[in-house]
Amino acid sequence: MFGWSIDEERSFAVLDAYVEGGGNFIDTADVYGRRGSNGMGESERIIGRWIASRGNREELVIATKVGLSPDLHGLSRETIRRGIDGSLGRLGVERVDLYYAHRDDPDTPLQETLGAFGELIDEGKIAHAAASNYSAARLREALRIGAGAGMASYVALQPHYNLVERDEYEGELEEACERGGLACMPYFGLARGFLTGKYRRDGAEVDSPRAGGVRESYFNERDFAVLDALDEIAAAHDAPIAAVSLAWLLAQPTVLAPIASATSSEQLAELLVSAELELSSAELERLSLLSAQP
Repeated sequence: MFGWSIDEERSFAVLDAYVEGGGNFIDTADVYGRRGSNGMGESERIIGRWIASRGNREELVIATKVGLSPDLHGLSRETIRRGIDGSLGRLGVERVDLYYAHRDDPDTPLQETLGAFGELIDEGKIAHAAASNYSAARLREALRIGAGAGMASYVALQPHYNLVERDEYEGELEEACERGGLACMPYFGLARGFLTGKYRRDGAEVDSPRAGGVRESYFNERDFAVLDALDEIAAAHDAPIAAVSLAWLLAQPTVLAPIASATSSEQLAELLVSAELELSSAELERLSLLSAQP
């Protein structure tokens, strides 16, 4: 959301509240942020200016990505090397902790991609490499190649995965993560805001740049039934609906940390509850059964 739906001042407030709440892992990308004249990359710039003003780089785990920018598309060696230099400059840091291939690039050999990531690790520009938006077959192949000399081995996967969108990850991709020892860190953990409870059957207008896509994707009886169950479980725990949604994700065996967006410190406070919220086995099963695809 930084540099897209909220400006720098509000982004700083969210980041400050996040750290004060115990958070330290920040996920961004070279294409995030479209607000104002700076355009893409503004999220990294905002985070970089915040780090510089707070002097807290050593307390943070920073993840960013390469491969989707119109100016730096794909995962060739040249693109990856140019990409990391641009991200490091915008973030104002010497190293990122986790560097993602933002999307698989079938036109570039995996050996070239993983070799380039390996070079960056050797040079100290990144600590680890990771994958996002890979198929199970390509992830398995990348893990095989990554075990070779001079290659980087992916340590994490960032897939599209949440309580109402499970088919893409569960199954072969989840199994590949489990066998490869990869941490799963899903994006759209709150289904673009649907799983926060702000969208309802009455179709009341929601002020969000994602509202149109949410209505198209989730306004159906199955997903509203999931929302009804979330209402009841949230009430039983005296917890926000968003926290219950993320707690379900956190309870899945391969998931280390769901990724969710906040546009205010108030929204953030609701998300942070998920870190300590434990759902019962009956509650987890109820949500899993309701959200299973017909």
